[in-house]
Amino acid sequence: MRALWGGLAWMLLAVPAEAQPRPFNCVGAEQLEDDVIAVPFARNSMTLGPAGRSAIATAAAQAKAEPERVICVLGHADRSVGAEASTRIAARRARAVSVALAQQGVERDRVRAEARVGAFSGRVDEPGARAVTIVLLPLR
Repeated sequence: MRALWGGLAWMLLAVPAEAQPRPFNCVGAEQLEDDVIAVPFARNSMTLGPAGRSAIATAAAQAKAEPERVICVLGHADRSVGAEASTRIAARRARAVSVALAQQGVERDRVRAEARVGAFSGRVDEPGARAVTIVLLPLR
């Protein structure tokens, strides 16, 4: 029994803990104009290109210079492939950018990744509908 408990304890300790989220939300973030960085994606793509990686590096540098600020990553997609697929694409784009920010040294608990699609985001026909918006929220 003791050996079993020791093995279970080791397994529990070996699992990385998820970051505890800071208490903030992204409601209204798409309305902000300052400290907003666009990360472009090709139509219906969820893969970061060189321009996207460059934008993420810029955002990460700003975020690390101001560690008290939190970040909303808003994934956008047009509705050309249907509402469900667009939502999935937007969410995957936002997730890819939030992971890339973490890889650049931005703490995960500072970042919220959310999908914004079509009429909800107001970006139905804009080229920005194929982007992710990184918004560094102002201090309260």
